Amino acid sequence: MATNGNSTFVAIVDDDDLMRGALQSLMKEAGLPARAFASAQEFLESSDHHQTACLITDMRMPGMSGLELLAQLNAEQTRIPTIFITAHGDAKMRLQALRAGAVEFLAKPFDDEALLESVRAALES
Repeated sequence: MATNGNSTFVAIVDDDDLMRGALQSLMKEAGLPARAFASAQEFLESSDHHQTACLITDMRMPGMSGLELLAQLNAEQTRIPTIFITAHGDAKMRLQALRAGAVEFLAKPFDDEALLESVRAALES
């Protein structure tokens, strides 16, 4: 899904304030509109989550995990290209994320350019 004006955006879901801010700044610098959410629940409750062009979410968060968020979106038949980021990833978790439909799985710390390439590819799909 390509972005068109302000009707679509990159959603960032991470319980870490610093990570959310850094990712939002990175998207802004790249010219990509972004909105940040402190939890999966906050994202799901937002009135505009159906306008999300790409979702960047942490795997492990208090409450609903990133995988549970993706499962919820899939259950609602809301298809959003999803990029998982995690500080606690392993091969099994990566496989689990990709099988759930993620387009990318990046371990923290990750290269900013690698994330931006993944986001751009997701927006073009």
